[in-house]
Amino acid sequence: MRIGLAGVGRIGALHAETLSRLDQVESLVLADAYPGRAAALAAQLGAEAVETPAALFDAGLDGLVVAAATEVHPALILAAVDAGLPVFCEKPVAIDIAGTLAVLDRVERARADVHIGFQRRFDPGFALAREAVQSGRLGWVHTLRAGTLDPAPPPAEYIPTSGGLFRDCSVHDFDAIRWVTGREVVEVYAVGANRGEEFFRAAGDVDTGAALLTLDDDTIGLVSGTRYNAAGYDVRLEILGAKDSIAVGLDDRLPLRSAEPGVSWPGGTPYPRFMERFHGAYVAELAAFTDLVAGRIASPCTVRDALEASYVAEACELSRREHRPVALAEVRVA
Repeated sequence: MRIGLAGVGRIGALHAETLSRLDQVESLVLADAYPGRAAALAAQLGAEAVETPAALFDAGLDGLVVAAATEVHPALILAAVDAGLPVFCEKPVAIDIAGTLAVLDRVERARADVHIGFQRRFDPGFALAREAVQSGRLGWVHTLRAGTLDPAPPPAEYIPTSGGLFRDCSVHDFDAIRWVTGREVVEVYAVGANRGEEFFRAAGDVDTGAALLTLDDDTIGLVSGTRYNAAGYDVRLEILGAKDSIAVGLDDRLPLRSAEPGVSWPGGTPYPRFMERFHGAYVAELAAFTDLVAGRIASPCTVRDALEASYVAEACELSRREHRPVALAEVRVA
């Protein structure tokens, strides 16, 4: 098959390399807002390049991968829908709920194949956790503890357009909780703090946050996130049940050290960034997209899935700003 890729920045370059190595992808066409960047990467990978993302729609594609800037996600998704192309798009679908709803309406009316990039669904640990919960082996789940702890802040210029910690970072935890449990969040209470760089506060954001989630079966979820975890990149999901408890991310590379005398585990080298931690998941995610293009599967993460995770993030941001519990019904648009 012939796949196009719009956007070859950090995550786009990773996707380009992955796609170039998939047996299912016979030819790859790259485009970027900066044409020279796409051409240079294409030369390295033995791919093709076109001048602009719009030119991809005249390149005879079978499917499109979108890893461009967030503000152009809706236009590229809908252009692919209009062209009858299956499309994979990195999260978020749009910069806000209204934009996401507009895309959802067009996608669902067209019955289009759109896959949104929440890569944790393709991580073996998260997949096994989902199976353990849904099989009933853990008994009824009473508590979930999730966290995404970045080792260092992103560039200052990224923060004003990031959407904030809950929308940019914790949204992955919200999607994972929904996917693993099969339940919906009905209420949140969130807090945040700034003890690091001033540019977070200047953008109305926080560098550290936490949220208490109530799910629709009264399971309690505790979600934490920070831009300052110098020990390493730490993503975990702990699932505590009436019969048993398990954890995703609890391996020798966990960036956490025991204070107990004589305990040396975990002793491995922590993951430095998300790309290393989830490399296998990113490969599996794009392999799944080629199955979607081939018509072998339905979308493994739909625009509606992304919308639901975004509703949780919106509720958390509102809760943080107003210092009160927020029901999802307050932010949900019928």
